[in-house]
Amino acid sequence: MIRKAVIPAAGMGTRFLPLAKSQPKAMLPIVDTPVIQIIVQEALDAGLTDVIIITGEHRAVIEKHFTRDKEYEEAVSEKGRLNQLSDLLRVSLFADIRFVRQPILKGLGDAVLCARHLIGNEPFAVLLGDTLVESNPPVLEQLIAAHEKVGGCTVAVEEVPIEKAGRYAVIDAERVGGSLHRIDNIIEKPYPESVPSNLAVAARYVLTPDIFDHLERTGPGRGGEVQLTDALAAMAKDQKAHAVRFEGTRYDIGDKFGFLKTNIEHALRRPELRSRLLAYMENARQRYEGDLTLSAS
Repeated sequence: MIRKAVIPAAGMGTRFLPLAKSQPKAMLPIVDTPVIQIIVQEALDAGLTDVIIITGEHRAVIEKHFTRDKEYEEAVSEKGRLNQLSDLLRVSLFADIRFVRQPILKGLGDAVLCARHLIGNEPFAVLLGDTLVESNPPVLEQLIAAHEKVGGCTVAVEEVPIEKAGRYAVIDAERVGGSLHRIDNIIEKPYPESVPSNLAVAARYVLTPDIFDHLERTGPGRGGEVQLTDALAAMAKDQKAHAVRFEGTRYDIGDKFGFLKTNIEHALRRPELRSRLLAYMENARQRYEGDLTLSAS
């Protein structure tokens, strides 16, 4: 049974400067909810109860968000708005959240390695702290089911246009049935001439503790960082590693356009916001249509 989740959230978020100087990227709001809270809830929904958040220099901001504050809750309750805190309270009550500092930002692989002493000798999930993934059934449930069936590590992948595959970590794999693929190799942001497929790693993993030994032996890769995908590629050579191609939607909060798209999508799901937002967007389209036409020409 998998019960532990690691959420790397130490990145500096330099694409969001100047905000990122004082605000961790994981605390960026999706309408009115920090992305890190939505990801923790995703872990809970998949049956995971122990959550390890890997933080950087903005650790205190994230810790404070998940710490119960009775005085604040009472003040909010007196204003008749306690129901607006219900999702956060549910996370605080049902998740055992611990924080681990990544002293030097040396990449995703190093961030996962920081959790080794809390993971012990059991499989665990990894959910990247700047990406939301929505699917039915939930992608983590699909990965856990695949792990229980075939063992080893399982990785979520999605189809991307082949010409854009170089933006992602891409798998070289053989389909072994349904959505399941046996991984032969993973290449982090491959050059155009070496793209092995259009299946890109999609920010969700189930890993066995063997990954830690591979991470310790993994040197800096693309971008001068310790890449989790490099360690997984090494593992795939002598152990089982599979990918699950999921049907669903991945929301990348890692850049401004992805952040804006995610907010618009989630705002349109709110009945109290939908009609006003659609009306505003149509009005804005009309106001800016001339400028867009000139830009295109």
